[in-house]
Amino acid sequence: MKPAYFLISIALVLLFFLVELFNPFLKAIIVSILLTISTNTLTLKIERNIKNRVFATTIMTLGMTALFFIPILYCIFSFATFFNQVDQALLITNLNEIKNTAHLMIMEFPFLNDFFKNIVSQIDIGKSVQQIVSISTFLGKNSAKFMIDMILILLFFFFFTLYSTQIAKFLKDLLPIKNEDSTILFNESSSVMSVVFYSILVTAIFEGFLFGVFLKFFDYDGLLFGVLYGFASLIPVIGGVIMWLPISIYELTTGSFSNALIIAIYSIVVISIIADTFIKPLIINYINKKVIKNPTKINSLLIFFAIVAGLSTFGFWGMIIGPALLSLFISIMYLLKKYSDDLK
Repeated sequence: MKPAYFLISIALVLLFFLVELFNPFLKAIIVSILLTISTNTLTLKIERNIKNRVFATTIMTLGMTALFFIPILYCIFSFATFFNQVDQALLITNLNEIKNTAHLMIMEFPFLNDFFKNIVSQIDIGKSVQQIVSISTFLGKNSAKFMIDMILILLFFFFFTLYSTQIAKFLKDLLPIKNEDSTILFNESSSVMSVVFYSILVTAIFEGFLFGVFLKFFDYDGLLFGVLYGFASLIPVIGGVIMWLPISIYELTTGSFSNALIIAIYSIVVISIIADTFIKPLIINYINKKVIKNPTKINSLLIFFAIVAGLSTFGFWGMIIGPALLSLFISIMYLLKKYSDDLK
């Protein structure tokens, strides 16, 4: 056996045990690596301006804390407090009134009567309200675990960002391809993930701002619902619906039909149609051409569909994993074409 094959075999065995060893931290490690790659261009830009890698890394880590983890914790504690203060009896009474009102309206359309009865018979309002209120208990139990996960992600993110240049150089030296080709492979993947990260961040903040400011006029906590809508907007197709629909239903329970209708129309027309469908692809295209140092050659529409597919398959962090896989695949295809041409 050649020494290289022997060493590869040993390395694979050790890799297996290393994965087992760090299994409790794998999620935090993977998320921090994705965030490090996505923010690499911004980190390098900050480093060039302040001439200090440690300070630049610290700024990025504090920025990630402010953008992601503080808003999430704020939402968790706000909802836990809210659900603890819910008057279950009043909520059940209001929901029953809505059900009865809807039944009276449906009775005017006999062909819908049986369909409505079948649906209502499967809904236990009292039990549903208890399950909703029990969310506060769930949030309380899991908030400590969530905070630990966030601290680990931030810790790993700091060290991966601090030593990203050395790690990237080491990995490029390991690849059995030309150094310039490995650089192209790394740069293309980093560029795509940066485009995805910044575009998602900008659109989430933009849509959350539109929703939060609008709800402020109806005496809601604009910051809380803006943050929630920003995160909900990452979910394909139904993201915005899971925010404005419950609020519209709640307005109906209080007898404010006009408020419910206005919130629904605003959310659908201004946010879902104008902001998400038309403005979001423009943001991706602008960031790709103006913000990223090495603009990706991958079509913006492909990146958009990769985001949607990634979210559907891998969940929240699929928004970065999907485009990363797509960019790696396309980059490797280009390199394969190049090497196949060299063999001719």
